[in-house]
Amino acid sequence: MESYSAGAPQMPAAPTNDSLSVSSDSPGTATSVSSATTDARLGQPAAPPSVPAACLACRGKHLKCDGNTPCSRCTAANTECLYVPSRRGYKGPRRGTAHNPNKRHASSSPPYVGPNESCPMLLGHGGVPLAAPALAGFNPGIVLPDQSPVSYTTPSPLANVPLYRNPFAPAMDPNALALTTTTTPAPPPVQPPAPTLAERCFDAFYHFFHAGHPFVLPKEYFIRMLKEGTTPNLNVVMAAMRYIGSLYVDAGPARATYLDEAIRLCYQPGTTKDGFLIQALLLVIVGLDGQCNQGRARELLADCERFAIEIDLNKREFATLHGRGNPVLEESWRRTWWDLYVCDGMIAGVHRVTKFLLFDIQADVGLPCEEQQYLSGRIPQTLYMEDFDDQTFSDEDREFSSFTYRIAAARNLGRMMRMPPVMFPDDQLIDRVQSLLTNWRIHLPDSKRDDLNKNCQLDEMMFQAHFITHACTIMLHQPLSQLDTSPVQAVNSCAPHRPVPTGDAFNAHTRHTLTAASEISKMITQPVLITRHTHFFTCVITLSSIVHLSRWALYFVDDEEHLRQQIRLNIGALNKLSKVWKAADTAWGQVRGVAQEIYREKKAQQISPAFWVGFTQEQMMSSIRADEGIMSEFSQVGVGGGVGVGVVVGIGGEVSRG
Repeated sequence: MESYSAGAPQMPAAPTNDSLSVSSDSPGTATSVSSATTDARLGQPAAPPSVPAACLACRGKHLKCDGNTPCSRCTAANTECLYVPSRRGYKGPRRGTAHNPNKRHASSSPPYVGPNESCPMLLGHGGVPLAAPALAGFNPGIVLPDQSPVSYTTPSPLANVPLYRNPFAPAMDPNALALTTTTTPAPPPVQPPAPTLAERCFDAFYHFFHAGHPFVLPKEYFIRMLKEGTTPNLNVVMAAMRYIGSLYVDAGPARATYLDEAIRLCYQPGTTKDGFLIQALLLVIVGLDGQCNQGRARELLADCERFAIEIDLNKREFATLHGRGNPVLEESWRRTWWDLYVCDGMIAGVHRVTKFLLFDIQADVGLPCEEQQYLSGRIPQTLYMEDFDDQTFSDEDREFSSFTYRIAAARNLGRMMRMPPVMFPDDQLIDRVQSLLTNWRIHLPDSKRDDLNKNCQLDEMMFQAHFITHACTIMLHQPLSQLDTSPVQAVNSCAPHRPVPTGDAFNAHTRHTLTAASEISKMITQPVLITRHTHFFTCVITLSSIVHLSRWALYFVDDEEHLRQQIRLNIGALNKLSKVWKAADTAWGQVRGVAQEIYREKKAQQISPAFWVGFTQEQMMSSIRADEGIMSEFSQVGVGGGVGVGVVVGIGGEVSRG
């Protein structure tokens, strides 16, 4: 066989991992070269040289290919020029060659990968829809040419054939492969920064406190207005909210700093008197009262009430004039006045020091809507107190919010406090006030008789309305009952001791008192975190405990086991509230100390045989076992440590938990 002539076209380079050519060992190749040389020697014009393998573009169009890389047709059409090895004359792998694990034989084809599957060996990680049927009899393994390819301008005849790279090939320059998609590893998930103490206090305010005194704007509306930055006194409200929220978290020394900052901002010369200042002062007042700083709370309350009257917060027009056309903000102003009214009444009722000043102030502010309407921003038409008072005699069937019934309960408290002193049990003044309390209760709609709303969740406004009414009942009837209060004179954390002499038999006032105290204990059993109630519930529980302990101190008590369970319930509730409110810790220590003393006296009475007259042996053993159980619970050491009778216990260090 003769050698290649000088005019013969050069064959493609030997195959590598990055390029592809045709082997000279193919029989077809030798025949072509020999024929061309013979024609040249005979002087005849040389026939066009045969090409061992046409490029894919020419093969798909059934056109002659010159075999160049790239060929002339692909160069003129500006298309990609790709070659695959010819299988003509292929007789299988050659014998005696060493096995190369990195070599892919012509007979082996890569597995098919569907268009929706992912394969790391697939160049571009996907294919293009097939424009023409795949050609049979060739190896679909394709290697790109050395030069940088260009984008397809016409559909490729083999567009659906997956392009594979050799996983054992050396690393290639990514700029040389336009079809190779570089897979960028996904960045690690960004962890949000840990909330600051101020942010935790802000969230704790809305989670624990806002439902009990819902006059500040709902959270999303407050944040939106804060970002606008057009309300100067909103930072004063924020400072007060941080202080309240710090009572529910472990804030450490920052709690005192937040309190000082809130008071400083309220009284700095640049602070204008507006509704936001009233909101900030009211929050600080509630916090100070719950932390046993009642003197400072009364001073701020006097200023807050004076400022509110000066800016006409008690007038109907205030909400419209200062609401900026925002119904939610207008509702917030109405709620601010009425919450100040209710808090003024509760402070006066449980502490019996102030006089409920706002009860005598003329006010025509609209009544608040339901809580869900306020939180969602769907504010209905505003109703007024005259609508509420005339509902029994008018033909209109109107529904009033739970907040409205809370206001009505506080108004009954004010009427009772304005009652002259009563000297005799059959005084008609008592009947008039009891008629107010009874009318409030019996005219409740069915949806308001329970402390739960339509979704079986606690209705905090009705919860407060009910315990205000029960507290009014105790304060009205206890002085005229036959429950001797001398054994509980040490329980004075909320109000000074009120001496009540004992009597020979229970009268109607005693029955009213005992019933109201039991209803308050029953309210503790609501399936809700007790620290989410307003702190004024602390003094109401203490008032109930005084009644229970006064009855338990009697020589003989009917259904004593149930009474002791109620006392345990009250002590447990005060203990839970003491985690947030220092006033609850003081009341918890006093009530528990009195319970221990009463128990010791009862145990001393049991030494006398006359005590067990009328008891069976089984009743005696049951009573002793019950006594031992309740005494061990009363003797448990809590937050304030061990206490004695008449000792007021305080917290050495504030430890608050959410």
